[in-house]
Amino acid sequence: MKIDMAHIREKSTSGGFIDFAVFNAKSNSGSNSDNNVLLSQLTSKARTSGLKIDQSALAFKQGGQIKFYGSENLVDYLSKEGLPNWTHQIDA
Repeated sequence: MKIDMAHIREKSTSGGFIDFAVFNAKSNSGSNSDNNVLLSQLTSKARTSGLKIDQSALAFKQGGQIKFYGSENLVDYLSKEGLPNWTHQIDA
């Protein structure tokens, strides 16, 4: 199965840059523990493919709204900025 993802580099609040990934995915159960496992697997797979990732998150629809799950700072950022455009696909 192919999963859409966004790999983005943004200026951080501390002055450097941060590389992050957002995956268009949710675990089958939707539980936090299963989402955590899925996020870890997808992040690892993206890193193995050569992408630098400092923080990552899942993005999915729930109750008609986009929800984010992952690194707290990234989730806060995405909640304000919205869903990024997909830049890559990853096999899961």
